[in-house]
Amino acid sequence: MTTTGSPALDARAIRAEFPMFVAQRPDGRPVHYLDSAATSQKPQVVLDAMNAYYCETNANVHRGVYEMAAEATDRFESGRTAAARLINHPREALVLTKNATEAINLVAWAWGVRELREGDEIVVTEMEHHSNIVPWQIVAAMTGAKVLFAPLTPQGEVELDALRALIGPRTRMVAAVHVSNVLGTINPVREIVEMAHQADALTMIDATQSVPHMPVDATAIGSDFLVFTGHKMLGPTGIGALAATPERLNAMEPFLGGGEMISDVTTEGSTWAEIPWKFEAGTPPIAEAVGLGAAVEYLEALGMDRVREHERATAEMMIDALGEVPGLTILGPRDPDRRGAAVSFTLDAVHPHDIAQFLDSKGVCVRAGHHCAKPLMRVLGTQSTTRASAHVYTTDEDILALRDALIECRTWFGV
Repeated sequence: MTTTGSPALDARAIRAEFPMFVAQRPDGRPVHYLDSAATSQKPQVVLDAMNAYYCETNANVHRGVYEMAAEATDRFESGRTAAARLINHPREALVLTKNATEAINLVAWAWGVRELREGDEIVVTEMEHHSNIVPWQIVAAMTGAKVLFAPLTPQGEVELDALRALIGPRTRMVAAVHVSNVLGTINPVREIVEMAHQADALTMIDATQSVPHMPVDATAIGSDFLVFTGHKMLGPTGIGALAATPERLNAMEPFLGGGEMISDVTTEGSTWAEIPWKFEAGTPPIAEAVGLGAAVEYLEALGMDRVREHERATAEMMIDALGEVPGLTILGPRDPDRRGAAVSFTLDAVHPHDIAQFLDSKGVCVRAGHHCAKPLMRVLGTQSTTRASAHVYTTDEDILALRDALIECRTWFGV
């Protein structure tokens, strides 16, 4: 077990800073929230920061010269600065979007539609979220490019030799998830980026499930594009980010036009603002950016090394606990050093939706379905799974409640 030399996180104390865990349910039972891979809960400091913007400095950003508008701009841009600092990336090359899906689509449209040609190839992995598949399929259909899928090992990891063999002279983009939202697999993204760059291909890293849970150094990873989203990292919905190299952003044309993103507009044509603003048309998600900044500061105060160690320990305990449930099959790597704390599983002949509903009756919140990863479900030979996923507020009691409810679930359904 790797240690950082710092004290472990106290998940019980952390829970006290999250209103959802403090509030009493009508039945008085505790909430065992194990769906953080879908969306995380929000600490009070995030809600306070957003409320303060609306109550104290509710003005549009960048355009106003009066004091309140200037303060709103400062708070908004501080959110960008914090997000860039968290991943060690230049702030001027961090574009704020409404989520990671929009960030990937931005690249697919602003780069892919203009640059891809007949016969070009986009390589993705079989474990990708639909957000890192569908945009590439759309632009491939428009341009004549092809989307190729790198296979997985039986352990649920990318088959690196097969990926290397897929990358060739027609490869223009290699898109890979950092941490799988289904399998929990931590992919060697730096190695994948190097493979792609050796073939002069660009790279897109989906860091949606990694940035909230571990130190992520975008500069060290070296990807041309990297995306993440606020609502999975203790921040609000409606805010995400595209971290790209300045050279790529400067070379790309915007795909949304309107206010904010222009330098000048005449009847003959328009010129664009500097990056990152040329990709941020219209009024941005101001309060959400403020909340994102507060979430980053909260995570930084905890320490991302400690956040990762908590996740690792939680994943280890969850895998051990689920191993005590007869008839349960865990999908993805078993080694907690090679995975995150999103653990998908199947249980005998019980449908995942039935499992999730039964667990809900016991106060345990999990996700059931295809998790926006239908190609992966087909590889796994199933239509859906149940998934339990953790964050900094996940306690031992949450995991034990999951185990006990699953054992009772088997009895209830007679398996």
